[in-house]
Amino acid sequence: MKNTFIPSKNNLKQRWYIIDAKNKCLGRLATEVSNLLRGKNKIIFTPAQDIGDYIIIINANKIRVSGKKATQKIYFRHSGRPGGKTIENFENLQLRIPERIIEKAIKGMLPKTRLGRKLFTKLKVYKGQEHPHVSQKPQIIEL
Repeated sequence: MKNTFIPSKNNLKQRWYIIDAKNKCLGRLATEVSNLLRGKNKIIFTPAQDIGDYIIIINANKIRVSGKKATQKIYFRHSGRPGGKTIENFENLQLRIPERIIEKAIKGMLPKTRLGRKLFTKLKVYKGQEHPHVSQKPQIIEL
């Protein structure tokens, strides 16, 4: 009888990676990062377990989109109060909170479960070049 191998925390090594978002296309970056967060690049991938790596994204303010999406793509949020709807386009949100654009794109590609919420906490997005995770010795990935 053959046994199925299920990875555990003992034989799992989670790494830290840095991705530079400068002049990268938003959707292509988001798909690569969501696959790394889930651990789909590993041979021990299991859909129901958290075996992915930690991802640091820098230069979020220099992300780009193709076509007319910079003016036509809208981001919607609601405060929960009556009349609390806020609609903002890509250009304005990139000037104000560029991290939110990447976070929203990646969060939409993760599972909508407890596991997806746990995976999302392993994503760190920063506006500029600096980040506070130097002590984790992250590796640079070129996508």
